Amino acid sequence: MALMTGYQEELQRKLTSGGGAILAIPVGQSRDLESAEVVRRLAPVPGVTAIHPVVFGQGSLSTAADPEGFEVTIRGIEPGPGPFSARQDQLESGSGGIPGAVLGEELAKTLSVEEGDVLRLLAVGFEAGRPRFRYQSLRCTGTFSSGLSDFDSSWLLIRRELAGELFGDGGGGTMYEIAPADLEEASAVAAAVDDILGPGFLVSNWLELNSALFSALRLQKFFLFLVLGLIVFVSTFNVASTLVVAVRERMREIGVLGAMGMSRESLWRSFLLYGGLLGLMGTLLGVTIGWGASFILDHFELIRFDAEVAAIYFINAVRFEVRLIDVGIIVTFALVVNLLACLLPAWWAVRVDPSSALRYE
Repeated sequence: MALMTGYQEELQRKLTSGGGAILAIPVGQSRDLESAEVVRRLAPVPGVTAIHPVVFGQGSLSTAADPEGFEVTIRGIEPGPGPFSARQDQLESGSGGIPGAVLGEELAKTLSVEEGDVLRLLAVGFEAGRPRFRYQSLRCTGTFSSGLSDFDSSWLLIRRELAGELFGDGGGGTMYEIAPADLEEASAVAAAVDDILGPGFLVSNWLELNSALFSALRLQKFFLFLVLGLIVFVSTFNVASTLVVAVRERMREIGVLGAMGMSRESLWRSFLLYGGLLGLMGTLLGVTIGWGASFILDHFELIRFDAEVAAIYFINAVRFEVRLIDVGIIVTFALVVNLLACLLPAWWAVRVDPSSALRYE
């Protein structure tokens, strides 16, 4: 359960940090609006903490050693902090007037690129309604690692102004990434943004963009709990069998207690308490071991994927997150099932006739 929760939270965090929790895409005549004007409109919206204009486009990146090139997603950004941003000096033109570029870590490995190498970018844009191909020399000034394989293996970061020049009118997609103060309020903030920008913008949030993915993860987590519940149910037979053996071995003691006046209710509670303590000790021991194992696996990132597997699961390392509510549900379920398994042996114990149990003593 910690693995599933950690995977879902990590995927959510990286998806929202990479593409923005809220996206506003201008369409039609709204494309001609200046970025400063759009930012000015959105700044007063409650719950908005940051607004980043970004230009997206497609192209091919090649090196002297690999002239055939590799398909990349070009992200034109403003310098600044963030998992998918770069410093001012990394994007500025350096020696020879060659602009800087920051590559995804896996992309740099694929192209065998090191910092300082010169790259050749072919950008696919449009001008006057016709496709246009423009070449641009870039210098690798660094790499980034987001933990998401799709981004690390195909994204290229350059200055937003340069991306606009390469793609021309309509060649690249200009959008605005909006960061809300609370991810859970992304839908409400997106609605407010949509009201302010009007019909000239397509506004969506991370819940809408990834609804199918996270619905599948929630369903998978639910069925995982059911499977684990069956395992717990089967394991309670160990407690039940222990109580059955205890009743058989302590038939004389049960008879003596009954002959001395111990009520059946007290005897029934005694066996329930015995079985409950066995289940409680096992449950607490299991939770302690599971919590410790989750901490070690998460802290040291012991489960990591190579590039091929990471492309399937979207992340490079498996995260484990233990939630108190998950622990509470699991402990409650285990103890309830354990007590139910104790009912039959306890009922069998109280039906022992003292005279029959002491007949041969």
